[in-house]
Amino acid sequence: MPSGRDSLVVGQVIGDVLDPFIRSVALRVVYDNREVINASEFRPSQVVNPPMIEIQGNDPMAFYTLVMVDPDTPSPGNPTEREYLHWLVTNIPATGGISLGQEIVAYENPRPSLGIHRLVFAVFCHSGRQIIGAPGWRPNFFTREFAEVYNLGSPVAATYFTCQREGGYRGRRRS
Repeated sequence: MPSGRDSLVVGQVIGDVLDPFIRSVALRVVYDNREVINASEFRPSQVVNPPMIEIQGNDPMAFYTLVMVDPDTPSPGNPTEREYLHWLVTNIPATGGISLGQEIVAYENPRPSLGIHRLVFAVFCHSGRQIIGAPGWRPNFFTREFAEVYNLGSPVAATYFTCQREGGYRGRRRS
């Protein structure tokens, strides 16, 4: 697929959050039996609880780190808190799933107040367990810098969905 048609490029996830990368594992994100497909829309009420995450790679000895960020906080037109960290799980074993990983930053459900926000899941692969400390803050988290500090390299998978406040759906707000 040409990079100009890649939905991560079209949605400006590549550029705003991530550098171009080669996908080498499958990432599946499911909220209450509904799979996240790039640019799909979810309401805040649909993403209250953490999603089910499946990461499928070829190396059974690999470990993964999952980062979930909102690059559009507090609003897409003025993202002064770019990127807002919603979830950070590391040392996810290739076999056994995310529940066996270490949740460094607990899941915080998206609650956008203005505009349409992108919620990005990025997965990084590492050959052994990593010692990763909690950043101590959620706003102004930078996925690129995080990956560099912990020598995670480029992502191996990513996906995203869009979300806006409940009253932001179906046109005008009702009085």
